[in-house]
This record gives sequence, structure tokens and C-alpha cells, in this order.
Amino acid sequence: MSKVEDFLTAEEEAEIVKAITIAEKNTSGEIRIHIENHTEKPPLERAQEVFHFLGMDATSLRNGVLFYVGVADHTFAIIGDEGIDKVLENDFWDCTRDIVITNFKERKFKDGLVAGILRAGERLEQYFPFSGDDKDELSNEISKG
Repeated sequence: MSKVEDFLTAEEEAEIVKAITIAEKNTSGEIRIHIENHTEKPPLERAQEVFHFLGMDATSLRNGVLFYVGVADHTFAIIGDEGIDKVLENDFWDCTRDIVITNFKERKFKDGLVAGILRAGERLEQYFPFSGDDKDELSNEISKG
């Protein structure tokens, strides 16, 4: 598998978007997925670039989360904005990453992303609960590069 178009089926993409909607239902946090074929940069560095490119650092509470996938490179990174990093335990991102990667190793790409998204949503709900005036600041659609 070496192309973004072949990474997920349309049905799998729809299930991931649904998982984002569910995860964001009870939190003001914002979750995005970005999938691209290849980059010369380390995955964490590239994820930080994409985070800024997608405007995820412009949310009002600085509580965006990005799941980054490099298809041809077999890379994955997950990052959160500064508002999240101030309150979550240090190993949260590592534990979430491990859940996703365990599924990826079994070629269960959709399952891994859904599990990671739902886990992130549960934790975001604890620290960034939904309030009546919250609005969806970022698209739930999968970004592709």
C-alpha cells in the first residue's frame, strides 16, 4: 500500500468522520485526521506543520488534536495543542499512539484511528467539557495531502 487513495475505503473514511463527531459530542476539543503519502520530515515535525497549516492552533481553547498518517512511509504521529498538553498526563499521547499502531500492524487502519479518536474524545471531555455556546471550530473531514 503506497497511496493515500488506497489507505481507506470511502466507507471507512465515513466511519472515521462519524467517530470524530461522536468524540467531539461531549467536548469542546477538536480532532482532525491528516493522511498523506510521503514526507522527507520526521512524522512529529510534519504533524506540527500540518497542525498549523490546518489552523488547529487557532481554536479558542487551544484544544485541537491531530492524528497524522504517512502512508508510504508507514509513519504515525499524534499531537495536541498547548491547552491539552497543560492538563493531560505525560504518557497520554504515547498510550493513544500505541493503541493506533497496534491496530495498524494488523492492517486495521480504520479500527486503529477510531480507537484513538474515541480515546482522545473521552479524555478531552474530562478537561474540556462541551458547553452550550461551543461550536465546531474545525472540519471533521479527513485532510489529505
